[in-house]
Order: sequence, then C-alpha cells, then structure tokens
Amino acid sequence: MTINEGLRFAAGFFVLLSVALGYWVHPAWFLFTVFVGVNLFQSAFSRWCPMMAILSKGGLKRERILSDETSQS
Repeated sequence: MTINEGLRFAAGFFVLLSVALGYWVHPAWFLFTVFVGVNLFQSAFSRWCPMMAILSKGGLKRERILSDETSQS
C-alpha cells in the first residue's frame, strides 16, 4: 500500500467513524468530520497533510513516478 492509498483509506475511515459517532453518541462528533474535510482541503493547496507524515513514518512508501523514457520503451 502506498501513502496515497493509505491517506484515502484513513480519510474515509475517519469520516465514516465520525458520522457514526455523531449519529449514535453525540452530535459534537460531526466536528471531527469537518476537521478531516478541512485537512483534505488545505492539503490540496499546501501539498502537505499531517496524515501523510504519519503514514510515511509508519513505513508506507510514495508511488514511483515513471519517466517518459520508461513509458516509451
């Protein structure tokens, strides 16, 4: 699994978890859903996400970028 796949997994998991907690436990948990959304939004502009740093320290690798020379061969 790469960092990008791990990031999508974590974001989806946290959104579903926070919606479930907001519905069944307390509505204040919906603020966690907002937190996840704001982090995803800011990472689109800053190209940095706290979860990506956590995932890289956890051992997940970045995706390889294929050069044009490799794809033409």
